[in-house]
Amino acid sequence: MPFVQRDSSGQVVALFSTAGLGHEEEVPSGHPDLVPVVGDGEFARLDADLIRVIEDVVDVLIDRGLLRLTDLPPEAQRKLMTRKGARARLRHGLNLLGPDDVI
Repeated sequence: MPFVQRDSSGQVVALFSTAGLGHEEEVPSGHPDLVPVVGDGEFARLDADLIRVIEDVVDVLIDRGLLRLTDLPPEAQRKLMTRKGARARLRHGLNLLGPDDVI
């Protein structure tokens, strides 16, 4: 469960994954007071869509020789490769047809 810190009017001003200084209040995930801080999920969906676009742009730049994966910082390389692997596993996991099936 997340922990929140409130201002004098009771509004959430900070969100924490763990308790810290003892001024935090534990609230259940999905609590209505969290919506102004974390949103209603729309930004998460938009972020996920944008991440896929950025991945595709990076792939196009690499394919055209305008960017090398090694041009990126090691942490960015790791994150891109991890995400690319996860997308590939998902794509293969959704393949309901075998190699001998004809469409």
